[in-house]
Amino acid sequence: MEFSQKNNSKRVIIMKNHYNTELPAEVNNNMLKWEDFEKVEMRVGTVIRVEDFPEARNEAYKLWIDFGDLGEKKSSAQITDLYSKEDLEGRQVIAVVNFPPKQIANFLSECLVLGVVGADEGVILLQPEREVENGLRIM
Repeated sequence: MEFSQKNNSKRVIIMKNHYNTELPAEVNNNMLKWEDFEKVEMRVGTVIRVEDFPEARNEAYKLWIDFGDLGEKKSSAQITDLYSKEDLEGRQVIAVVNFPPKQIANFLSECLVLGVVGADEGVILLQPEREVENGLRIM
């Protein structure tokens, strides 16, 4: 929802959310259209292999993730603060799978594993609340 208001003889656009409350300016400046969000392919996958990644600039793991019908994709993930390799194998994660591949040192990362960036703790992985089929889309 959007409406206009006059402020010092200028027309100012103020965005409101579906609860009809004004959004902070930093959110207003980064608003996406629904069509933009629909382009982001977030999918559930299961980590099937984990290796240390000593060549990475920041401490990271190399992950191989099974996305069901979408196949297996690789990712570099800076999640070593909270997760051991053993913690990750068999764990379902959520990743963006439609970014172009990115070369990180000697490794081609094909998806972006999503997590919550904690203040001091490190990255906390996003994952489904219960086990689901690999490849299912997040909306």
